[in-house]
Amino acid sequence: MIVIKSPQQMQAYSLAQRNLKKRIGLVPTMGALHAGHAKLIQVARKENDLVIVSIFVNPTQFGPKEDFRKYPRTFQKDLNICKSSGADVVFAPSVQSMYPDGFCTYITVGKMGDVLCGLSRPGHFRGVATVVAKLLNSTIPARAYFGQKDAQQAVIIKRFVEDLNFPVSVRVVPIVRHADGLAMSSRNAYLNPAQRNDAVILSQSLMVARTLIRCGERNAVSIKNAIRRLIARVRRARIDYVEIVNAATLVPLQKISGKTLIVLAVYIGSTRLIDNIVIEGK
Repeated sequence: MIVIKSPQQMQAYSLAQRNLKKRIGLVPTMGALHAGHAKLIQVARKENDLVIVSIFVNPTQFGPKEDFRKYPRTFQKDLNICKSSGADVVFAPSVQSMYPDGFCTYITVGKMGDVLCGLSRPGHFRGVATVVAKLLNSTIPARAYFGQKDAQQAVIIKRFVEDLNFPVSVRVVPIVRHADGLAMSSRNAYLNPAQRNDAVILSQSLMVARTLIRCGERNAVSIKNAIRRLIARVRRARIDYVEIVNAATLVPLQKISGKTLIVLAVYIGSTRLIDNIVIEGK
């Protein structure tokens, strides 16, 4: 496994590999890797000739109340996970190389970026779309792999890739969970033991919603209220949002119909966690 730090060198390397008819798979990450990232790498390994993992903590997706400097950075551990999971290349550019002096070009993503997480994180998805576009241009993959846990991000990336004619297939891999149901996330590291126990309420509330739907409930307001009541039982939990939306457009639904996302964001203490489930409605 090799490490490349320059976007120009990364692009030259990828072009050479593409000329050798190798299919490249990209797994974009911000580091602090865990088993969820490992799963993305493993899926990419099965489907491509060459696997690139990018590790870059992107400053442009952090909001004014979010501390870019405190985001966990575990580069050596990340390299070990990349190697053991089957990566061939780690692309680890510096902030200066990605956003040199005078940088002023960004991708805006319309209404999709203004709802759900976009409401409490203004500008977040502009930063996400811009950095993903830069990573795609640097690595030139045939496929790029994202986790379902970041459902809104995955929908937005699919949209801008299609809108801007990027020649890449976006693959979304199911959420990897701990044994108790908590979705794996780099932000889980911020939780103390009591908060970690409380955080299970996110996945538990989603399972209650799924059960209600399986029993015939289709009214979105009723389902959201059931989720809110359950989360309200946890003293340290504070709801940011609970929404039920169309899985392709993120438009809110009044009734479960077609492929549906139930998405939520909840603060456990000061840590904001997200989770979701996909419902294949009729």
